[in-house]
Amino acid sequence: MSLAHFQEWQPAFLKQVQDPSSAALLKEAAINGRLAAWTACLTTAVVASCHDLGWRAAGKGHKLDLLPKAGQEFLGIDVMAFTESEADRWPFPLAAFELENSPSDDRVAYSLWKVLCLRVPLRIVFAYRPDWQQGRELVQRVCKDVIETKPTEWRAGQRGQTALVVGNRGEGETFPFGYFKFWMLNNNLGRFEKI
Repeated sequence: MSLAHFQEWQPAFLKQVQDPSSAALLKEAAINGRLAAWTACLTTAVVASCHDLGWRAAGKGHKLDLLPKAGQEFLGIDVMAFTESEADRWPFPLAAFELENSPSDDRVAYSLWKVLCLRVPLRIVFAYRPDWQQGRELVQRVCKDVIETKPTEWRAGQRGQTALVVGNRGEGETFPFGYFKFWMLNNNLGRFEKI
């Protein structure tokens, strides 16, 4: 399982959420379950992490004018990142991020299904659950509902990386490492593996 794009992005993301300007807001939002604030802070951190990598990103509150049609969200995806190419007016995205704060497992499954419909090298879905047990159960349920129902040929034919990032209250752990757990889809086995 290649982790190239994810391995580039994850440290940039962790750097952004450790920045004092976002860390306190994210930690407070996670602890108190203020999920709209959590999503807004994460959107800014994800866009900034993309910029740190030299990617151009669009998201709610972060307009991008790379394409002939400028916008904050493209294709209904929360954050989309591109590499810049002067020769290509309509570049395909490099990464798609869905930031789902709903307590509904079906809503998270929908976000996963949505990014899996895209041909992008990196697909990431964020979700929030108050504790790690609920986070683990969420990963198992959405995998069962979205991934395990697909034929083996479909899974084997998937290109790129798909990750779930599950946030929680931290349970007294250090921020951000105790507040986010990362799961990567193993296309061959059809399951998410904790990384």
